[in-house]
Amino acid sequence: MHRRTFLSILGASGAVSVLSGRQALAQAGTPEAASPVEPTPAPAAPMDLDVLRPRIANLLEEARRLETLETVIVTRNGETLGERAYGNNSLTGSTNIKSASKCVVSALVGIAIDKGLLEGVDQRIETVLRSEFPANPDPRLSQITIGHLLSMRAGLERMSGANYGRWVSSRNWTRFALAADFVGEPGGGMLYSTASTHLLSVILTKVSGKPTLALAREWLEPLDGFRIGSWDRDPQGYYLGGNQMAMTPRSLHAFGELYRRGGVTEDGTRLISEDWIRESWIRRTNSVFNGDGYGYAWFLKQLGGEQVNYAWGYGGQMLYIAPYLGVTVTMTSNESAPSARTGYRDALHGLMTGIVETVST
Repeated sequence: MHRRTFLSILGASGAVSVLSGRQALAQAGTPEAASPVEPTPAPAAPMDLDVLRPRIANLLEEARRLETLETVIVTRNGETLGERAYGNNSLTGSTNIKSASKCVVSALVGIAIDKGLLEGVDQRIETVLRSEFPANPDPRLSQITIGHLLSMRAGLERMSGANYGRWVSSRNWTRFALAADFVGEPGGGMLYSTASTHLLSVILTKVSGKPTLALAREWLEPLDGFRIGSWDRDPQGYYLGGNQMAMTPRSLHAFGELYRRGGVTEDGTRLISEDWIRESWIRRTNSVFNGDGYGYAWFLKQLGGEQVNYAWGYGGQMLYIAPYLGVTVTMTSNESAPSARTGYRDALHGLMTGIVETVST
């Protein structure tokens, strides 16, 4: 049954979404009032690993049909269920995780709040970025908060998609983004923009006095297996928040496992507060791309009858966490091939659906 489900999704343009009772509850209400997904629920008794592993292996073998898929790692409660590198790719080779890196920036913001470097998600960005505002700024700039940037609701014209090249070709990315026209209201609907997470990177550097990469190394690299490789910077030297970050599939998976465990390392060292993970997985708005929920840099969806929170980068760089199942799945793909309009992202959701159904049976 799982094999048929997966294969049917590979041939479909849309992903299957099934709501169980608890997921329906998590989607109810207004975005700000949506019920949080518990990051560290007590998992159900796992199926015998000797039974699960061959079934996962079959799914990963079938996934070979996805031509741009490069690697997959599947774990449950820290136990490896399956992993595969396709073609000449490697689980330890560096890859550009693209917009999946937005979740790393979100984690750093949460840590900065816990350390008192930032006041919280309601802090207005003008308290840090006022010197970067244009002359005679639109009064709405003063209404934008840290939370608005995290949830892509700043209201400013998007610096992704068609505008991305124009933005990164500018002399000052921060000022260019802040001088953009308002096409929505602060706190309104999603306007997905890499400029929003880049502004967060700039804010982190200004309040800490350290480059964002140095913060990531200081705050997250105590996590075994986690490491950021190269990372692009803007003309002023600020690290690009939310794109162009190199990481191995194993490193990205280690980051996902940190969230799956509620912010603690395997030895119990706390790096991210459980409250921040819970807040990150509350629906704040809906994605303009596919209607999925969106929290603080995480997309929220139901797959195979389970709540799944995921990071998504261009080309199909995916980090999935099914917290009720204790499942973490990393998928990396050819970074130069689009994933949304081709249906490839939906095929990856289909693979994740097959994994969820296999584990939850």
